[in-house]
Amino acid sequence: MHEEKEVNMADHEQIEPVTSPAEAAAEPTERVTLAQVRSHPHVQIYLKSANEHLKLLGYTEHGLRHAGLVGSIASNVLARLGYDAREAELAAIAGLLHDIGNLINREMHGQIGALMARDLLIGLGMPITEVVAIMGAIGNHEEERGHAISPVAAALILADKADVHRSRVHNPNPAAFDIHDRVNYAATRSFLRVNPDEHKIVLEITIDTSIASVMDYFEIFLSRMIMCRRAAEFLGCRFGLEINEYALV
Repeated sequence: MHEEKEVNMADHEQIEPVTSPAEAAAEPTERVTLAQVRSHPHVQIYLKSANEHLKLLGYTEHGLRHAGLVGSIASNVLARLGYDAREAELAAIAGLLHDIGNLINREMHGQIGALMARDLLIGLGMPITEVVAIMGAIGNHEEERGHAISPVAAALILADKADVHRSRVHNPNPAAFDIHDRVNYAATRSFLRVNPDEHKIVLEITIDTSIASVMDYFEIFLSRMIMCRRAAEFLGCRFGLEINEYALV
């Protein structure tokens, strides 16, 4: 929260922020790339540990595969909608790091992960303005408490919720599947299609209905689809959902 000071209205336009040479020099100017973040040894360990912890708790895959795919989709969303290349790369970095907080606890993992990402990115020399954008996106990707507060955050939400696929299922025994395993295993294809001309973002999913029904999907993913709709609207688009080539939303 900014500290408020009394200022004469007549003098208001003459007041300008002053940055000392030391402060200006302290702000990094080099761009930290996705490749640099991905190759950081802590990132690999964080993602591996987070995935192992969630596997023990019965969750689907949240490791390097999911993180890399979410980053790629988030970057593509912004690139397709005409955002600049750097903002698209920040979305890719946010996607890569969004689930690292799971290594500490599943609850509040978005907020935990945002703080972990802050330390990592500052250590790499990323400008604080970019660090803040990534922190906000990571801290807002959970449907229980997240909001599309920026283009990077909106793209991350859409990308994260689009990853529904059988390759995410850890459980090797179909007879012991819970509903999350069953729905993910039933999904043989998922694709987030961005149509900038029509201002529309559509999640296309192919479900093997002999494994799970469309109603099973809505039972566990309805809140996520509502979040996706709001994220798409933040980006100036309509959100659509197609399952087995039928438009449902």
